[in-house]
Amino acid sequence: MKHKVKQTQDNVSTVNQFVLLGFSDLKDLQSFLFGVFLFIYMIIISGNSLIIILIRFDPALQKPMYFFLANFSFLEICYVSVILPRMLMNLWSQDRSISLMACATQMCFFLVLAATECFLLAVMACDRYVAICNPLHYPLVMNQKICVQLAVGSWIVGMPIQIGETVQIFSLHFCNSSQINHFFCDIPPILKLACGDTSLHEIIVYVVAMLIAAIPFMWILASYSKIISTILKLPTASGRAKAFSTCSSHLLVVVLFFGSATITYFRPKSNHSAGSDKLLSLFYTIVTPMFNPMIYSLRNKDVIAALRKLFLKR
Repeated sequence: MKHKVKQTQDNVSTVNQFVLLGFSDLKDLQSFLFGVFLFIYMIIISGNSLIIILIRFDPALQKPMYFFLANFSFLEICYVSVILPRMLMNLWSQDRSISLMACATQMCFFLVLAATECFLLAVMACDRYVAICNPLHYPLVMNQKICVQLAVGSWIVGMPIQIGETVQIFSLHFCNSSQINHFFCDIPPILKLACGDTSLHEIIVYVVAMLIAAIPFMWILASYSKIISTILKLPTASGRAKAFSTCSSHLLVVVLFFGSATITYFRPKSNHSAGSDKLLSLFYTIVTPMFNPMIYSLRNKDVIAALRKLFLKR
């Protein structure tokens, strides 16, 4: 595979085009992997689109919880569309090259959307906290204006930080290799290709990850500790079961997303390997968005009822 380099004044070769190795080591499975990931992409697009349509047109789903769920489903479509089309193209054409600008753009969109997911999951936890712990004030606190502001804030609050982080990473010179041993332009494999000492940049990545991921995650934990405490105090078993059912889907998604992402970004550098990085990245970039529609629909009576009404009409 050809790649381009340019000569700097220091006579150091600097890469200006990368090669995404992806799953190139599985030479006999390229067609099979293309089919599998195309099928997954179709499931993600159709499943999340169906949830958006149901929430948009079913009167029973005109509640803050489902407003945030519609935002989350749209986010998942955008999130996987940053990664999967490029990966599918690479598997189909076997041309794995990607320009420096295209790589930076993919990373920037990925980081911004990942930040949005962190904050939106925290907002959804806040919604459940108010609904269960302060039900009498719920209509007043989670009114339409507040819901829109929280959703818009989730989309834009991480943008300047993640754009700045992308600019900072791609201001480095890349001279170790042009081959990214990953299926998309993620931070850890990109930093491995940088010339010289990258310890300062790694510290910045950790700090940003703490701001973007750890703080929302701690907020989610605090919310759910209060939620669980309140649920356990409910007098009837049916009341406790109903309250748990409204939270379990969201909590499962939080564990899947934050669990795999935390292991990827916060484990020691010495423990990183290309194979484990790819496997963990598959979880929070592809597997979780694929299961989200099923998690939210199969564990939610309102969504199931809306689905039945839709199919009965048809």
